[in-house]
Amino acid sequence: MKDKKTNQKNKGQNVKQQKNKRKKMKLWKKILIVIILILLIAGGWFIYKTQKNGGGISGMLATVVGHDENTKKNLGEFKVLLLGISTDQTGVDLTDTIIVASYNPNTQKATLLSIPRDTYTGKTPSRATAYEKINALYSRKHRPDETLEAVNKITGLGIEYYAVIKTEALIELVDAIGGVTFNVPIDMYYNDEKQDLHIDLKKGEQLLDGDKAEQLVRFRHNDDGTSYPEEYGDNDSGRMRTQREFIMATIKQTAKPENIFKLGQILEIAEKNIITNIDFNVAKDYIPYIVEFSTENMLTETLPGENKYVQATNTWMFFYDEEETESLIQELFYDRDIQEETTTENGEAAEGSTDNVSKADIKLEVLNGSGNSTSLQNAIKELEGAGYKVARTGTTNTTSKTTIVNKTDVKETILKNMKDVLGTGTISSSEINNSKVDVTIVIGKDYK
Repeated sequence: MKDKKTNQKNKGQNVKQQKNKRKKMKLWKKILIVIILILLIAGGWFIYKTQKNGGGISGMLATVVGHDENTKKNLGEFKVLLLGISTDQTGVDLTDTIIVASYNPNTQKATLLSIPRDTYTGKTPSRATAYEKINALYSRKHRPDETLEAVNKITGLGIEYYAVIKTEALIELVDAIGGVTFNVPIDMYYNDEKQDLHIDLKKGEQLLDGDKAEQLVRFRHNDDGTSYPEEYGDNDSGRMRTQREFIMATIKQTAKPENIFKLGQILEIAEKNIITNIDFNVAKDYIPYIVEFSTENMLTETLPGENKYVQATNTWMFFYDEEETESLIQELFYDRDIQEETTTENGEAAEGSTDNVSKADIKLEVLNGSGNSTSLQNAIKELEGAGYKVARTGTTNTTSKTTIVNKTDVKETILKNMKDVLGTGTISSSEINNSKVDVTIVIGKDYK
């Protein structure tokens, strides 16, 4: 009897437990349904907002940071002064990389303007000293605002932000994004035991890790004194050009969709190795649209001027040309009137041979190596008067001979015509074409 009562009791408890279990299951089902509905509504809202913000990864990031369809329209051009410092010599901290960078999220255009490290910032040119070079300003008191003030005086751009970037930032960033593929323009071999700097890179396209990236951007000349060819830009000019080209390649690699998930790591690298006055709330507004950026929309130039020897102080100094600088700033940051790539009938960029194109279709770069500021303008007038269109201009190291460098496969007859128009020039060819032009003309002292 006792066993029978016990069994009935247990049976009753089991029934009660099953009822409670069923009630809990029903409750969890209701909760689950509510959660699914919330997710569907939230997900639908997120998808809707993403599409309103332009769709894709850019639209998704814009939604995450709280943007709406009008946020981008209200964003202006972002300008920042980039100061690259090497930390291998304690207490020195010369800013050997000085670049003005700008980005406009609405036009998706950007600019890199290199400021030569030897640019004079003093008041008495005839008594100029190394202490007055722009790369020495930061090392005096470690105040980036002094360099910023000097750059604003030179350019008139009214730049508000600066970012002092240690060498370690470049090394760690390049490694974090899996390396950067880059076409090293020449063989590079240099050793400096004092700085513990050892450069050993071979010419050609290759995947560079952080260590090799540092070697690339710090290279000026080889142990035997050789450096970049004149048409590329010798010593400091060549290094500044390589730095700009590498920054472009790094931006392109960093902006790849797969690196979006490394954003936290990238921000951590920045926090450790960058000194800046950029407010995060300002920076985050631009981040969603940078993923849309194509380096094809990047303009790169160097501050125009020339190197001069100051005999009184036994110092080489770079003196910028105020008139040419004003013209260049107008072109880069305001006019944006840049010649487009030659297009085919269906609107796509023309590729391949230039044999059958007209003079106006050839993308021409003219660099002033004459040491005379008027020579560049005269050469441009003569070339454009002959039917050519000059797409890019700039200044390079002083050279005695004018050279006409074929960067693609422009017909020999056209190159000879350019020589006839200028009245001088040595025709050559080059495999180096980081500037993406068909022909580079370096105006020498022989041009009259």
